[in-house]
Amino acid sequence: MFAVGTDIIEIQRIKKSMKNKKFFEYVFGEEEYKMLESKNLLERSVAANFCAKEAFFKSIGTGIRGYGLKNVQVLRDELGKPYFKFSGKLLELVNKNKYKFSVSLSHSKEYALATVLCYTE
Repeated sequence: MFAVGTDIIEIQRIKKSMKNKKFFEYVFGEEEYKMLESKNLLERSVAANFCAKEAFFKSIGTGIRGYGLKNVQVLRDELGKPYFKFSGKLLELVNKNKYKFSVSLSHSKEYALATVLCYTE
């Protein structure tokens, strides 16, 4: 199996959402929020992570129904490469299907973009 998901968003849209504390509670897991907070909650980083979540769900073809956005955290390794960390029913689904992922994030002054490759070996 091989599937691709992509998402793009206006950074200004995320900036507006960030004014509402519930946005962070609904969208980001604890570890992910701490990582974003360490980057001073830069709008472009928040937007890129949001895009990665949307692209992730597109890549597995389920949509968000039945899963929480915070159950897929977008983290960075020691070199800054993004990766996913799953929890709850989403972790069960990923393990059951033996999904593997590659995620790429990018942004400009106005937009953030994410592309996710989902595959099985």
